[in-house]
Amino acid sequence: MPLLLPINFPKWLEEHSDKLQPPVNNFLLQRGDFIIMVVGGPNSRTDYHINQTEEWFYQYKGEMCLKVVDDGEFKDIPIREGEMFLLPANTPHNPVRFANTIGIVIERNRRAEEIDRLRWYCERCKEIVYEEPFHCTDLGIQLKPIIQKYATTEDLRKCKSCGNINSAK
Repeated sequence: MPLLLPINFPKWLEEHSDKLQPPVNNFLLQRGDFIIMVVGGPNSRTDYHINQTEEWFYQYKGEMCLKVVDDGEFKDIPIREGEMFLLPANTPHNPVRFANTIGIVIERNRRAEEIDRLRWYCERCKEIVYEEPFHCTDLGIQLKPIIQKYATTEDLRKCKSCGNINSAK
């Protein structure tokens, strides 16, 4: 495989801003042993992604909030412009990106046996409401239909513990 040339990131953003579209705003920039994604804001996600590998976050422009579940406790981790953060494997996380923000996320390419999951928690009691496993090849393409399925299927949003029906957004 030939070497890829360096990317002038500010120029790339000017020329490809149309690639970052809601609800995920994720564009797969490069794929090899690592997956390099450019992620913009705002996004509109209520799911928590669970990845069997670590994820590296770099906030290029603006600020984001990485919502995580750490040992059963819901926490918010702000990642400010210029900051980076390494998320441990198997940590449920919801990257909340605000308007006019840009970040870079690097993950290890998944082996065939590695399965990612999207998980939703009850808005009232915090129990797991729904979870969908998938083999990750391109988050920018794969997440949207799973998110739409959840949003349009009330039974998937109903908590079996307390009976609450999560919002469709």
